[in-house]
Amino acid sequence: MMTFKDLEVWKCAMELVRGVYGTTRLFPKEEVYGLTNQLRRAAVSVAANIAEANGRNYKKDSIQFLHIARGSLYETETLLIVAQIAGYLEAPTYTELSEKVNSCLKLLNGYIRYIEKADLK
Repeated sequence: MMTFKDLEVWKCAMELVRGVYGTTRLFPKEEVYGLTNQLRRAAVSVAANIAEANGRNYKKDSIQFLHIARGSLYETETLLIVAQIAGYLEAPTYTELSEKVNSCLKLLNGYIRYIEKADLK
C-alpha cells in the first residue's frame, strides 16, 4: 500500500527540510527564535501538509492541504530571500535551496492537478 512517504513530492519536501535545518544551524544565535524558527517551521509545514492531505478522506480536503503546502513553499522562498538580504546565506546556498523550493513546487503543482482530476469523492 502506498503512503505519503512514497510520494516524490513529499520526498522533495523532506530534502528541503534537511537543507533548511542544515543551513539554519549556521545562523546567528540571536535568530534562534526569529528567522531560524520561522524558516524551519515553514519548510516543515510543506512536508506535514502533504502528508496530511494524503490522509484525508475527501478530495476537497486533500486539495486544501496541498494548497496550504504550496503557500508554505512560497513562505519558505521569501524567508530564504530575507536570510540572504540579512547576510546569513551565501549566494550558492541560497541558489541551491531556492532550486529545491522550485523543484518541490513543480511536483506539488503536478500532484494538485492529479488529485483534482482523480475520480475520488
